[in-house]
Amino acid sequence: MKTLLKFGLIGMLAFGLFSCDLNDDDDYSLGKYWVGFGIVDVETGSDYTIKMDDGSELFPVNSAIHWHEEDDSARVLVNYTILDEKRVNDEFEEYYVRVNSVKDILFKGILDITEELEDSIGNDPIHVEDVWTVNNMLTFELQYLGSNRIHYVNLVKEPGELTADDEPIQLELRHNARDDYPSYHMSAFVTFDLSSLQIEGQDSVMYTVTGKDYQGEVFEYDGTYRY
Repeated sequence: MKTLLKFGLIGMLAFGLFSCDLNDDDDYSLGKYWVGFGIVDVETGSDYTIKMDDGSELFPVNSAIHWHEEDDSARVLVNYTILDEKRVNDEFEEYYVRVNSVKDILFKGILDITEELEDSIGNDPIHVEDVWTVNNMLTFELQYLGSNRIHYVNLVKEPGELTADDEPIQLELRHNARDDYPSYHMSAFVTFDLSSLQIEGQDSVMYTVTGKDYQGEVFEYDGTYRY
């Protein structure tokens, strides 16, 4: 597999319409497939497993897709076919699978907003179609207008050490369309790591995300990050 793109201070949002279907019959056959989000866990060499958001773990048996040590903890959307159960009980849910396709998902941390970053962060509208939290990961399904340029998307907060008095912590979803012409409806997924929001002495923290939607609408999402 191609080496994963390395994102710098400003994350790049890939273009393209994207959809996923789920066939969730219990029986396993080569004609059935599942689609879900997960984290790549590179073991040794190019051997890897994928830890899915639903708690299951996939053990790929096909060699067509390879990952390397630098790709460890990559966020992916994977289409797979279950070949057999490896270990399934009340504690484990592990499967041998054939990976049919995999898409890299932008996975990045939260930025402290500063005057130096203000211009590059942008303040263009973006629509949140869906949002959910799994462990330390806050994932957005986004829709936006564009044409042929790479867009930037970030989750930002005010700088400084966080305390209980800051709850709910105010986060802002920021989008820089980079003057792209709004020809088409586009969509993408992006995941943010919430670990930097942890407050010492607590096992959870409340936060609020706001964003600028189209037609002057404001997006708002209240969440609790448990750790």
